[in-house]
Amino acid sequence: MGNIKDIPTSERPYEKMLMYGESALTNSELLSIIIKTGTKEKSSIEIAQEIMSKNIDYSNSLRFLQTISIQELSEINGIGTVKAIELKAVGEIAKRISKPLKINRLKIKTRDDVVNLFMEELQNEKNEVLKIVMLDNKNIVKRISCIAVGNENNIFTNIKAILSEPIKNQIPKIILIHNHPSRKSNAK
Repeated sequence: MGNIKDIPTSERPYEKMLMYGESALTNSELLSIIIKTGTKEKSSIEIAQEIMSKNIDYSNSLRFLQTISIQELSEINGIGTVKAIELKAVGEIAKRISKPLKINRLKIKTRDDVVNLFMEELQNEKNEVLKIVMLDNKNIVKRISCIAVGNENNIFTNIKAILSEPIKNQIPKIILIHNHPSRKSNAK
């Protein structure tokens, strides 16, 4: 392909978005808008398709932008450090958008409430993370803190690190949250 101008106007990502809206675009087309320009050999769409081909764990989802490194992106012809940083920023924006807007007034009634609160954030973590959810007597979330971050297989902390903040703030109930990224990598 090489040049975006070789594509019919109605199929170019910018024009397609204007005509049909963002939901009509493929993931590659959305990425090509962020990438903006191609190279002499490849259009921005072809570069975006190459990026999507690196996405082996998330079945054509853009979630992999949260886990792929700047270095891995920069290794793709047509993606320099600045474009890699921009793509990583998009992944982080998506991650932050998916977080609940207000944790105060959020009531934990079931295990599923806790799972839903953290699934989006922790399922793509490469390292083990230990978080604490602090609740009042009515199970309303008062605060969430990250206690420790480990590596892919281990995390180390102590009881003082876990309990000091709840005790200092007179929090009557806590829930510990912990992920297992090594289990995901072993499932491959």
